[in-house]
Amino acid sequence: MLSILDIIEDTTVDGPGFRTSIYAAGCPNRCPGCHNPESWDIDRGHWMSTDEILEKVLADDFADVTFSGGDPMYQPEGFAKLACAIKEKSGKNIWCYTGYTFETLLRNPLQAKLLQYIDVLVDGKFKQELRDESLCFRGSKNQRLIDVQASLRTEEVVAYNYNPVPRIA
Repeated sequence: MLSILDIIEDTTVDGPGFRTSIYAAGCPNRCPGCHNPESWDIDRGHWMSTDEILEKVLADDFADVTFSGGDPMYQPEGFAKLACAIKEKSGKNIWCYTGYTFETLLRNPLQAKLLQYIDVLVDGKFKQELRDESLCFRGSKNQRLIDVQASLRTEEVVAYNYNPVPRIA
């Protein structure tokens, strides 16, 4: 069971393309200036089974998936189970936003297990003094877009290079 604030289908703000964004309840970071402070309390969410969430994810054939919050890494076991099921049943691309750094996640066996299923990690606490609205898919300059699978293979952080397709006028 996972404590979930909301599931937004067909959003375009939490990663490239259309995505189903799953907003976790619970976050220990409590970053000043957080855009979603109501997500800090795990009891603000409603409890959902992996199967309930998976049904919503699979109902949208063309949308990839984003775990956000709150912090999905605050509920790593449930999100690892969900991510594994998503990969097995659909192969969808999964992004995950977390206030933890990649290096910290690797030291926690439960969080490291979730990383096995994540394609792109947006890591690091939001820092209001480093806020930059020109950045794609992150709020402050300290946050990184990480190609998780390449990073796990090479055992060092590999940046994810987002190159949007230019629009033809």
